[in-house]
Amino acid sequence: MSEQQDPPKIEFPCDYPIKVLGRDKEAFRPTVLAIFERHAPGFDSETIVAKGSSKGTFISLTITITATGPEQLKALHEELMATGLVQMVI
Repeated sequence: MSEQQDPPKIEFPCDYPIKVLGRDKEAFRPTVLAIFERHAPGFDSETIVAKGSSKGTFISLTITITATGPEQLKALHEELMATGLVQMVI
């Protein structure tokens, strides 16, 4: 009988990459970046990885922030999803 282990716990603060996926519309990138600036000011915009889908319909932005706690991550996720522009946050 194997013993179930708890998943590893995140220790804050830490570098935390977040991938945001949405339709490649003009408003997507500036809206996402403004939300990140509100919730994680000072993230390095030079390290953002943008990748378009093969048909050009969707785009993903991977942004690494210094996460300060679960409340910050939850608020960031909720505001991103409330825009109507974001399909998924990973």
